[in-house]
Amino acid sequence: MLVLCVFFAFLGAASNATGTVLQRKAALAVPAEDAMRARLLVDMIHQPVWLLGICGVAGAALFQALALVTGPLALAQPVFILELPLALLISLPVLGRRLPGSGWLAVAVMVAGLVLGLACAAPSGGGAQASLARWIPAFAVCAGVVFFVVGAARHRPSGAARAALLAVGAAVSNALTAALMKSAADTFSSRGFGAFLTAWQTYGFAVLGVFAVFLLENSLQAGPIAASQPALTLGDAAVSLALGITVYSEHVRTGWWLLPELAALGLIVAGTVHLSRAVPLTRELAD
Repeated sequence: MLVLCVFFAFLGAASNATGTVLQRKAALAVPAEDAMRARLLVDMIHQPVWLLGICGVAGAALFQALALVTGPLALAQPVFILELPLALLISLPVLGRRLPGSGWLAVAVMVAGLVLGLACAAPSGGGAQASLARWIPAFAVCAGVVFFVVGAARHRPSGAARAALLAVGAAVSNALTAALMKSAADTFSSRGFGAFLTAWQTYGFAVLGVFAVFLLENSLQAGPIAASQPALTLGDAAVSLALGITVYSEHVRTGWWLLPELAALGLIVAGTVHLSRAVPLTRELAD
């Protein structure tokens, strides 16, 4: 089952990477004055490339649900770290570029860090459902973080800082969406479609998912992927790991295992930062 979890998570990362590249291309055609307004999504809808990107996101959601049904949140979501190298590799034909040798090295470093980290942490256990006593603090903390970063972003002009702040908000929203999706997917799998429609988690992940897309679109419109993607990639994985442990009581190894886990984190961060700058995905995508 854990192998299936990783497999579906990888497919979700690939699908999401494709959607991100296509949405970035669409976001660059949106007027700057539409930022942080509902009008931004209206403008996006009229672009075929954005609709294709949403298809990629929808496919990612399906694979993500399958991954969350077959394994713990703390295992499935970190695999989405691979979205960054996949997004970059998918974008290269669009840009008419080739990835330099250092870029391939960064990809290898990220993959090595992910494999080492998951092997050492060995996420396991936990349940498929959680009580409101666990959900309420999780919602409060996540809402506080999102409110803070969105408020900070609104006071900054378009650029890397604004894009990164909004990406953090999108990452936290994505992680909470995934946590809710895990519960809703289990309800569908074990109790059927009727129970799925009556579960509050179903509507929670649907609303939060739309909000996360809204923040992502604004992040992509505000600045380059080099600024937003590291925050989105690393933030989603980190928050998902925390939610898996605190909400679903999932287990990861601690003690001396923390040393190689920190080393793995260092590899992932270093690879992510370097790779996000290897081929800047700026307005060239709109050409």
